[in-house]
Parts: sequence; C-alpha cells; structure tokens
Amino acid sequence: MTAPSDSDPAVAAAEAELERLRAEAAAAEAQLKAAQAKAALAAAEAAAAKARVGGDAPDPKATPDPAATPDGPAASGSPDEVIAPEQDEPTADEPVPAGSPDLGQAAEDGPLDADEIRAIIDGYTFDVTTLDLGALVNTHAVPDAQIRIPLGMMNRHGLIAGATGTGKTRTLQGLAEQLAAKGVPVFAADIKGDLSGVATPGVESEKLLARTGGIGQDWKPEASATEYFALGGIGKGVPVRATVSGFGPLLLSKVLGLNETQESSLGLVFHYADQQGLALVDLSDLRAVLTYLVSDEGKAELKELGGLSPATAGVILRELITFADGGADVFFGEPEFEVSEFLRTAADGRGIISLLEVPGVADKPALFSTFLMYLLAELFEMLPEVGDLDKPKLVFFFDEAHLLFKDASKDFLSAIVQTVRLIRSKGVGVFFVTQTPKDVPGDVLAQLGSRVQHALRAFTPDDAKALRATVGTYPRSGYDLERVLQELGTGEAIVTVMSEKGAPTPVAWTRLRAPQGLMSPSADADIDAAVVASPLLAKYGTAIDRESAREVLTAKMAAADEAAAAEHAALEKAKVEAELAKQQAAIDKAQAAADKKAQQEYERLLKKTSGSSRTSRNSQKSPIEEILNSKTTQTVLNGVIRGLFGTGRR
Repeated sequence: MTAPSDSDPAVAAAEAELERLRAEAAAAEAQLKAAQAKAALAAAEAAAAKARVGGDAPDPKATPDPAATPDGPAASGSPDEVIAPEQDEPTADEPVPAGSPDLGQAAEDGPLDADEIRAIIDGYTFDVTTLDLGALVNTHAVPDAQIRIPLGMMNRHGLIAGATGTGKTRTLQGLAEQLAAKGVPVFAADIKGDLSGVATPGVESEKLLARTGGIGQDWKPEASATEYFALGGIGKGVPVRATVSGFGPLLLSKVLGLNETQESSLGLVFHYADQQGLALVDLSDLRAVLTYLVSDEGKAELKELGGLSPATAGVILRELITFADGGADVFFGEPEFEVSEFLRTAADGRGIISLLEVPGVADKPALFSTFLMYLLAELFEMLPEVGDLDKPKLVFFFDEAHLLFKDASKDFLSAIVQTVRLIRSKGVGVFFVTQTPKDVPGDVLAQLGSRVQHALRAFTPDDAKALRATVGTYPRSGYDLERVLQELGTGEAIVTVMSEKGAPTPVAWTRLRAPQGLMSPSADADIDAAVVASPLLAKYGTAIDRESAREVLTAKMAAADEAAAAEHAALEKAKVEAELAKQQAAIDKAQAAADKKAQQEYERLLKKTSGSSRTSRNSQKSPIEEILNSKTTQTVLNGVIRGLFGTGRR
C-alpha cells in the first residue's frame, strides 16, 4: 500500500484543521488560566477588604479555593464555566466587600488607574445603612464599584445640578423611592408633572434591563406611597394654603418684588395689624389694612407708625392688587396647611412621598418657589431639636432652586442660610435641584454635604465661566472634570457625598440607578382617585372665610361713615335752623321798623290834628276819647258787634 502523497489536498486540509484545533486549545487553556488567576486575585482582594472592614487580618496560610487554582478540578472546564467565588449579595444596609473582580481591566481604557479605583471603592464602603446612587464609570461601568450615600447623612443637605435633560428629575425620583422604602418621608415639588409616576410601578424594557444590569442594579417595578398636593387647590391634589400672617412680610415682599425700603414698610403694616388684633388671613385682609391706613380715618394711625409714608403704602397696595388680580389670592386663606402632614408614614412603615403638583402655577415661578421656602421655614419653627439621627425625619427636595434666590434681598438670603444651617439639627435634609451650582449662593452651598452634578453645557462664554467655576469647587481627582462634565451621558453624574465620619468621599463619575417607579406621569384618573381617597381632603378641601381684618375694618369704616353722616346731617340741620332764625330775625326787625314807622306817623297825625283844634283846653277831649267817639269808630264797633252776636238790623 503506497503512502498518500504530500500534495494530496485532503491531507493538507486535515493537517490544517488539526493545527487550528491545537491553536484553539492552547488559547483556551491560556484563557482558562488567566480567568482562574483573576478569580484568585478577586478572592484575595475580597478577603483583604473584608478584613479591613471587620478588623480581622486574612490568614496568608489559608488554603485557596480549589476552583480558583490552575491545578484544581475546575481546570478541566471551559472558560465560560469559570466563576468568581460565591459571595453574599450586598444590601444597602450592609457594607459591601470592596473587591472588584478585575480592577486592572477596569482601569485599562479609563482615566483612573487601579489604585484610584480602589480608593473610590474604599471611600464608598460604609458600615451604616446607605442609599445606592449607582456604579462607578471609568469609560465603562464598573458594577463592583458601587457609589452610595449614608442614610444618616441625608440631613446634611445636598445639591443635584445639571443642564436641562441630563436626568436630574430621575435622580431625584430614585433617591425619593429609596428614602421612602427605608421609612423616611419625602417632600418634592413636581414642576413638570412627571414625578407623579413614582406612585405607579415602572415598565420593564430590554433597554432598561440592559442598563441596570450593567451597573449591578437588580431592577424590578415598584410603586411608592404617594400623596398629591396643590397650591391653593389649583391643579390635582389636596389644597395647600397659608394665611398672610403665617407667610410673613419677608416672603411676601419677595413674591411682590418689593425693594428693601418697601419690604421694611410692609413689616410695619404687619406689626400694626398684630398690635390691633387684626387677623391677616388672606390678601383682602392686607389690602383692607393698607386701604384703611391711607384713608382719612387711618391717616392719624399711619402717622403714628413712623417710617411708613403714604406714597410707599400706596405702592405696596398697588402691587398687592396686581398680585391678587393675577390669581394669587387663592393661595392664601384658611384652613392653613399644617406642615406636620409631610412627616407621615404609611401603615406598612414606608415613608410617604408628598408631591406638590405645580404645573398649574408654572407661570408664577417666584410664588411657588417662595411658597416652598415658607413650608421649610414652618418645618423649622415646628420641629424640636433632635441632633444627629440614624435617618432623617424628612428629606425636602427644593426643585428649580434658582428661582428662590433670584433678586432676593439680603434679609431674605440671610433667612434662607439660617434655616438651612439650623434645620439639620431638627432632622430635616434639604436637597436643592437646579441647573448650575452658581444658581445657589455661596453661603448656602457651604452648608451642603452631598453633590450630584449632571452634565453641564458650555455654549457661551458665560457657560464656560460657570463650568470652570464648578470644576474649581471639587477636590482634586483623577478626572479632567472640565472635559468629563461636558461628556457625561444622560443619567450620569459626578458624585461626592459626606461619609458617616463627616469627611467628603472621592469624586466619582457615576452611572446612576434607574427609578423603580414609572419614569413618566401617572394617569390622570389614578391621580384623581388618590386625591379623593386622601384622608386630608376632608380637612383641607374646603376654604373657610371667618371674620378677619377685612370684616373688622369694614365695620369700623362703616361705623365711621355713619358717624360722619350723622354729623353732617346735624350740621346741615343747624345750618337750616340758623338760616330760619336769621330770616325770622329779619322779619321781626322789619315788623318792628314798620310798627315804629306807623307809630311815628300816628303821632305826627295827632300833632297835626291837635294843632288845628279851636276848643278850649277844658273842653278838649283826649285822643282816645276822640277816636272812640268818632263816627268811623262807632261804625266799626257796630259792625263788629253785629258780626259777633248777630244783632243789629240790616
């Protein structure tokens, strides 16, 4: 039998296939050994991290896991079957082992090297209950490097910032869901109405699961206990109202756009109302007080106030009328909302997320932002000092925060800084949500312990300046933050938080967790049903109009008008009587003059008659006798007697 020829195509093909299989086998063996080595490294790093957390040093003589050694039984398996040593799944309540399966590979293409990644993992490993923010990004997500914030540090306040459309609302929603799940009540203003989806389970999708799986999030749809509120009842929710007295002159001046002089004058008006026992319930009450002070009846009292000129009072009154005519009067009145309602928890122990629905007043941004500050100030006044707690009593998300600080007076800013600084000790955390950190005054920023900075845009010189200013506020890191902040994708952020020891954590580029609730608005029918079912609707649903400053001053001015009318009538009567007396006096005077003249004429005639008589003095009769005996007198007397007694002949 002859040997096959070397040039036989079949033989050549068989040999080539054999070489290919040998090469694949060698490659597979090398890959297997590499995987086993990495697994062994991961196990060692996990043990070291656990030792650092628990205080126990690893035993260098411990027998390694056979599956992790090249010569162990696992060596015969395929590369796909090689897995890292099994570990307990970390929870938010327990410290997570800091080991990463392959920090070297994670550092290959990213800005951070393995040591920097290790420092970040260590910096976000805590011994206390935490909230999960997401996974570290080093060009690609590193799911074993989880970024967290201690629950107890949520009352150290924070900032969520970023350009429009970068994911701030979803970050807020994710934090609110986790807080509520851990029994912490949450308050947030729903600016665009899309936060309402927190009350509805989310919708699963292939894209969502791929994203959440890539950052190590075990995502599942879940709804949170939610209560809807509406300013003044405009929109869907239980009405939230405040009395004008409760709102106060400082916040009202901010809403009305008054300058500092006018703000001080408005404070005098509130002081006057308080001294006079005039309840300022709604805007009509304040208008009534101002109207009274600039009226004739109130001028004397206005003068006594001092420092309040009629011109300034008139300006405030005009601004108030314009403000009320714009529809703002519905936000003020009774029953006044009790902010303690925001501290409620559900029957199952979950915190209730209170959403203030404000799309209906989106055209009055200064009003709703100032109203949020009023609610925060009321919480500060109402709550007792509690110090540092394991978890906050309430976390307050202040959305569109830049509207609060725009054109604010010094007194107003001082009030905000004081409230933010001191309310921490009352168990309340405040998170400001805005576009850039420069929207928030430096004195307020200095009080914030955690920062979640989404992408910033630099389309204009002002934007570039703001970007550089933002970068300058972060501690040094392995990132080129000026570049990274412009390259962040939607749902990614630069994060630094306050550790449980009060120190800032390393700066971490983070791909944030997805909310478990619906990431779009809940159905209107569902919101309406939730509002109707609310136990608070019976308490706050119907407005009350009790006697207040307007009614008191209206009655007072009506009484003054009646008194003035009576006085005017008395004066008119006196004038008429005086005129009648004057006319009577004139008549009497004329009559007296006529009588005098007649007497004078009579005497003249008598003198004339007596001068022409020829009789002697002895025979001369008196004038009366002459008159009585005269023929004319006799005729007259006879006529009178005949008329009286009907005697005499015709």
